[in-house]
Amino acid sequence: MSTSSTPTPDSTNHRAPETRMTPTAVAPGRETSRWPLYLLADLVLVVVFAAIGRASHGEDGGGMFLTAWPFLVGTLVGWLVSRGARSPAALWPTGVVVWLATEVVGMLLRALTDQGTAVSFMIVSIVVLGVFLLGYRAIVAGVRRARRR
Repeated sequence: MSTSSTPTPDSTNHRAPETRMTPTAVAPGRETSRWPLYLLADLVLVVVFAAIGRASHGEDGGGMFLTAWPFLVGTLVGWLVSRGARSPAALWPTGVVVWLATEVVGMLLRALTDQGTAVSFMIVSIVVLGVFLLGYRAIVAGVRRARRR
């Protein structure tokens, strides 16, 4: 019986691959348990976007949900597609996917329901929703970085 220095399948090291944290990644654990708060924040910010838009056009608040619902559906689609509960505070992929889904699905639903989809509205909505949905995630990431120092 000879001893070989070549590893056999039974003697190989079965370590899990190392995970590398990216600047927008969130440490697992605490944040994933708080995903409902991030989802709620996204939904509230979409409603705020609709309320600001209606107020800027002198429209009453009563129709706010008529304006908001297509974007709210888009937000939920973004959460499902990005699996937002896994890394709710991450700019990528969660924040970007939620933002773009909110815009694209929202505009498609508005078009299908004969609501306005003027180019100027598309530009304003993508900018404002981006600032809202990505902005607070960027602030959270910055606060975390500052706390680690």
